[in-house]
Amino acid sequence: MTGGLKARNEGKPSDFIQSVSRALRILEVVGSSRGGLTIKQIARRVQLAPTTTYHLVRTLAYEGYLIRGDHGLFTVGLAVSDRFRDMSATMRGPSTVLEALRRQVADSGYSHYVARFVDGRVAITEVSEGQLSPHAEDLIIGFDDGAHATALGKALLATLTPAERRVYLRESGMRRYTSRTLTTPSDLEIDLSRLSTQGVFTETGQYREGIACAATLVNREAPLAERLTVACAIPMDDLPKAAPDLRTRLRVTAREVGAALAAAEEGKERR
Repeated sequence: MTGGLKARNEGKPSDFIQSVSRALRILEVVGSSRGGLTIKQIARRVQLAPTTTYHLVRTLAYEGYLIRGDHGLFTVGLAVSDRFRDMSATMRGPSTVLEALRRQVADSGYSHYVARFVDGRVAITEVSEGQLSPHAEDLIIGFDDGAHATALGKALLATLTPAERRVYLRESGMRRYTSRTLTTPSDLEIDLSRLSTQGVFTETGQYREGIACAATLVNREAPLAERLTVACAIPMDDLPKAAPDLRTRLRVTAREVGAALAAAEEGKERR
């Protein structure tokens, strides 16, 4: 297994910069608080001295990563959204990949996604939303949770060995999102074994009530960081009428995405 899991298992680097780690922890706790936090509240949550917290918060605010509001409450600043845009641009594939998704969205009306392993985690790297699919505000570029409960996550987890999956699930956990979510490795192994023979990975209401999702792999045999899957999310009420065409559409999309990636690589070599 490579990427994020490996890095975390190796422990702190010898040149670990404590002040950077502390600043990032402050961003995490402030970001998880919708109403904002005072410096004293931040200090308590990150377990730092108020004076140390004060200096770090002031620096983050100066750089635009925090904003001081009314009553001394700090919230996440606009610089964070700039870094999100940077991350999205880095994760995205060639523009032709998004074009392939948009064609399927135009034809079907349903939201489509591309995901791959990023730093050892299953992460969404492309999104094209359709008006017939319920809006899922958390399914955005960079989303890397719930691999055990999503079709795109299952598709990529199926490419790992059982030992690699155990490591992944031990690190990420198996949170229950709905009453249908699979929350034990043994249940997931049975599900993956069944779905692998079909070539299309599905989940119905396991991540979000009322939403079904299907995914298929673009390049199963590629190196870990290059393995891609495409997925489609539909309302569960639409499943009976959409199911007959869903697998065919996904396979077509996977072929188009694969062709777009191959063309982009060929273009790079020519340059």
